[in-house]
Amino acid sequence: MDNADEPLTLPEYRDNPFIERLPPILSTAEALGQLTDLPQFDKAERRFPAHLRAHCVQRLGRYFDPLDRHLVLEARFSMLIRQGYLARNPANGHYIRRLQNAHERLEQCDLDTVVRHSIEPTANGFAIVGCSGIGKSRGIERVLSLYPQIIQHSRPFSLKQVVWLKLDCPYKGSPKQLCINFFAAMDRLLGTRYQRKYGSTRHGVDEMMARMAYVVELHALGVLVVDEIQHLRQAPGASRDDLLNFLVTLVNTIGIPVMIIGTLAAVPLLQSAFRQARRASGMGSLTWERLPPGPAWDGFVERMWSFQWTREYTPLTDDIRHVLYQETQGIVDLVVKLFMLAQVHAMQLGVMRGRDEKLDIGLLRHVAGENFALVAPMIEALRTNNAKALVMFDDLSPLHDLVQQTIVDATARLATFAASAAPSRGAAPMPTAPVNEGDRGALLQAMETLGLAPDIAERILSEILAEAPGLNPIDVIGRIAGKLQDRGPEMRPVKRRGVRKEKVDPPPLDADDLRSLAARAKAEERSAHAIFLDAGVVKPPLADFAA
Repeated sequence: MDNADEPLTLPEYRDNPFIERLPPILSTAEALGQLTDLPQFDKAERRFPAHLRAHCVQRLGRYFDPLDRHLVLEARFSMLIRQGYLARNPANGHYIRRLQNAHERLEQCDLDTVVRHSIEPTANGFAIVGCSGIGKSRGIERVLSLYPQIIQHSRPFSLKQVVWLKLDCPYKGSPKQLCINFFAAMDRLLGTRYQRKYGSTRHGVDEMMARMAYVVELHALGVLVVDEIQHLRQAPGASRDDLLNFLVTLVNTIGIPVMIIGTLAAVPLLQSAFRQARRASGMGSLTWERLPPGPAWDGFVERMWSFQWTREYTPLTDDIRHVLYQETQGIVDLVVKLFMLAQVHAMQLGVMRGRDEKLDIGLLRHVAGENFALVAPMIEALRTNNAKALVMFDDLSPLHDLVQQTIVDATARLATFAASAAPSRGAAPMPTAPVNEGDRGALLQAMETLGLAPDIAERILSEILAEAPGLNPIDVIGRIAGKLQDRGPEMRPVKRRGVRKEKVDPPPLDADDLRSLAARAKAEERSAHAIFLDAGVVKPPLADFAA
């Protein structure tokens, strides 16, 4: 009888070293726990200086809260890899016979050549498609992290089993480039020299694909994941068809499971390629839509919202949920980025303008408008359900770069501000005691110097001290700046007008003054030159020659 502590094993998976060395099959609850990747968080960190808390916000860049679709993906991947190994068992000779077949194809440089051993493949393939930012690539990365990438075998013979390999589709859809990328990835993983040996550009496409298929068999590759398959749209027709046919052949003929990931732009390509492919789409496909408003969206936002490093915790309200959905349209990657950017922006306002660090709907809209310009057309297409327009948006990496740079810049500004605000060695210490009557008078005088009317200055200062009685003068100055920004032009300093000077009549001019002569010419409606001649200011023409 089996030991109760040993994991249950299905009979078809027994005595197959390629399967037995894999991690146990997970239940839904176990998969949920192992896929989840939440950032480290401590409420005490909210008391840290802003420039340190901005670094804490960066932890959300690795945030992963599995949705139901990710649990389905994990279950399908678990079946995909194990089913693919059924016909490749090294213990019963299948692996050796398949390796011999691969060698014959390599000699002929033809994947469709007739081989000696007829082995029914058990591999399947499936595709995941959906718009950018909904968690396709991140989801498969989390699933892959549950499996070791290499397993070293010593029995029945020494072998390095490659459990999975993930490649990006070449930008121009070149099958040769995919093979070169494959050899380079295997070299990095195993320390081999396949790229130098097989990846030379002098080799033809057919030869290179046959060599790739041989290496796949040699190292018992469990699953080949090809991401960004929508890049094939930019490929010439022949290259596009060659690459898709090659991937189909890997599944149908070679017997290697293949998973394809792409945006909605890849749907027509995959439909045409897999229409006649019996096994390439054997496990179906997953079409991932954005999250609609409802329990799944509310649950995701509620769990994410708890990771706040702002000085003050902002409760999640229905209005905030609504604004988050309006600005991101259910794209989980965007809502996490908006949450990150909003926190950093609130910290900046708190440090530089003395505002409360609150995540209100106005701040969320402002941050989205300022930072999501690159994806505004995609958001609008989602908002209007414009399927044709959505196909045009394949890549959010420019937005990722922008968000990262924005947070880095903000963190640097906060650090610089903290350094400039810190007292230098030998300098007088910064005031930390609450405002007293003497400070109050000095603050009012400073506000009036800025151009505020005395009654307005008194009202603003009284409001600030009533809201936070224990503030020191430096903090009060920051709050004053924030109040002036919020109140509008009627509360802002205005330029003082200078005292109007009385006009003083100029002294009378002499009769022979040029200005008097010019005025006389104007009054008599004569030319200034004639008046100047009469007054002897200028000589008549040719007077010197007549003399």
